Amino acid sequence: MLPTISKTPFIDKGDVDAKREEIKAHFISTYETYESLFTCLKNEEAYYLKPESLRHPLIFYYAHTAVFFVNKLRVAKIIEDNVSFDIESMMAIGVDEMSWDDLNDANYNWPSVSVVQAYRDKVKSLVLNLIDTINLTLPIQWRDPFWIILMGIEHERIHLETSSVLIRQMDINYVQPQSDWPRFLTDNPIVSNKMITIDAGVVEQGRAASGNTYGWDNEYGALSTKVSEFKASQFLVSNHEFKAFVEDGGYLDQQWWTDEGWQWCQYKNAVHPVFWLKSGNDWLYRCMTEEIPMPWSWPVDVNYLEAKAFCNWLSARNGKAIRLPTEAEWYRLYEHGMEGTDEYPSWQKAPGNIDLAYAASSAPVDQFIFGKDELGDVVGNVWQWTETAIDGFSGFKVHPAYDDFSVPTFDGKHNLIKGGSWISTGNEAHIDSRYAFRRHFFQHAGFRYIESEQHVDQTFNTYETDDLIAQYLEFHYGSEYFGVPNFPKACINALIPHIDLSQNKRALDLGCAVGRSSFELANYFEHVDGLDFSTRFIRNAINLVEHGEVKYMIPIQGELSEPRTFELSALGLGDKVHNIEFSQGDACNLKSKYDNYDLIFAGNLIDRLYQPKLFLESIKERINAGGYLVITSPYTWLEEFTDKENWLGGVKVNGENYTTLDALTDELKSHFTLVTEPQDVPFVIRETARKHQHTVAQLTIWKKHS
Repeated sequence: MLPTISKTPFIDKGDVDAKREEIKAHFISTYETYESLFTCLKNEEAYYLKPESLRHPLIFYYAHTAVFFVNKLRVAKIIEDNVSFDIESMMAIGVDEMSWDDLNDANYNWPSVSVVQAYRDKVKSLVLNLIDTINLTLPIQWRDPFWIILMGIEHERIHLETSSVLIRQMDINYVQPQSDWPRFLTDNPIVSNKMITIDAGVVEQGRAASGNTYGWDNEYGALSTKVSEFKASQFLVSNHEFKAFVEDGGYLDQQWWTDEGWQWCQYKNAVHPVFWLKSGNDWLYRCMTEEIPMPWSWPVDVNYLEAKAFCNWLSARNGKAIRLPTEAEWYRLYEHGMEGTDEYPSWQKAPGNIDLAYAASSAPVDQFIFGKDELGDVVGNVWQWTETAIDGFSGFKVHPAYDDFSVPTFDGKHNLIKGGSWISTGNEAHIDSRYAFRRHFFQHAGFRYIESEQHVDQTFNTYETDDLIAQYLEFHYGSEYFGVPNFPKACINALIPHIDLSQNKRALDLGCAVGRSSFELANYFEHVDGLDFSTRFIRNAINLVEHGEVKYMIPIQGELSEPRTFELSALGLGDKVHNIEFSQGDACNLKSKYDNYDLIFAGNLIDRLYQPKLFLESIKERINAGGYLVITSPYTWLEEFTDKENWLGGVKVNGENYTTLDALTDELKSHFTLVTEPQDVPFVIRETARKHQHTVAQLTIWKKHS
């Protein structure tokens, strides 16, 4: 008899006292079900083995979910003290995000099972007391204390599933069947997989703030996707269907695999799915606690790399465009199959093999049927791999108490899984859930395939983590600090009233860095060239043109950081992006094509050039008659950038002060006239949350003689 596990509670309304009791029961149900799972280990020795080389032994995970409660309660300032500093420092961070060819050889002095159990008991009492005593208001919001309680509960439900996978990977001699965790007993006759047409439609994703149940930060925001018509396999790929790929030598043939997949396949010497075992001429199947004759009608358990290889093989075999669905296509399939069916947690009875409703294992792919087209396993049985690498929606924000839940996976290397498995409970069973793993990762996960000519865009906009680049992104596009306006925008706003815009064909932005002044100039000029010596800066500017969005991590203090995101459209800069061309270039040695400009803007550039005088001499010829040269600089001359003999002012000449403005006037007066008095333009550069540079640049506008 499977454990009775509660559904995730609605948190938007209801009687406060009743809701408090419901959350208490929800916590107890989760905590005790998690402990029950570990009774599937045969002895204490099993707790200290590593079924997966990239992850800790199970003793870590047995303690980790309780440690998470304590650490998040402390981060949220709901409690002040540790329960056990030693356990909480050792058991805080898992090894879940490593590359498949990394190894974790660290040695740990793991505590005994009895010590961990005593710790879990203390944490249980602590959380129960908090549930009884801390303030509860409805709806429960992100920053409310009860949100942290719910976070801990949902976190433990994630590890209920991931720990069951580790138990499934453990040597069979160290596990034991338990009556509370029975496998499915039936292997149905084999069914043929046919294709079902799924209509085109628009998929709207993203929760509104807080919502009516707990959600992880990556679920909030908004994304609208137009999905073309496609065909989907009626059933998940079964062990029997996948066997044809194995028997055709699929694991030995590089042509079916991505580069990443083939590297993994070779490294692991993989020749069949990880939960398949060969016994003479027969195949066995590894459930969580048993090895049984192969249930050919059950879904195959594979990682993304294997699923992708199968799709490539099947596509060549059938002559059709076969691939995995995207996240949006999975939602269209969900809408098609779940029409008229209650969604979690409103369902009275689970519509599929999910939420621990039927068995502690998979079931035949045709056991649970959905909708008029009789789709199998729209939800449940095993997770379904998608082509989509996880990313945040527009408006994504990190929860301050758990800043590393989602952002580390926004790297283009973690693909979304959808639909849940037999042990997916709580938020995992919710339609809005978004979980992703590295493509080599094993979960209770399989796949269904689709037929579609629609190209899948695999480009991915990752978070920029380079400190200097992130600093400039914040300087150009981020928040204003201490009331000082955005510097690149302020410069363009300052020069526009003083120039004749009847000549507005071409502008050059020299030293454009990550591009804000180029985007601002594009509002006034038909074409803008943005040049910078740093290819790293230019790469981010180009990325903005292509995606309209940039994400970056900015430091808070020490090794702590937080994510930022901005969109050009939100800054009013999205309309003219295709009028801009960003390139790498040396301001002192420009290519001949950079010519015939009506305006050249050199923002905070002159005092960073190795030959500023040479720059001024050459730039004169690149500006049209009646055009403008605009220079801003704080005149911070440093020998690190410019040999002192080449400084443009900032020195004594014949015993008298010779400023950079004096030098600019002498260098430019034969070809240019100063249009207006120099203007001071202040700017602030954020280094950390508590350290900022406040500087004042001088802006001068020079008009070339006709």
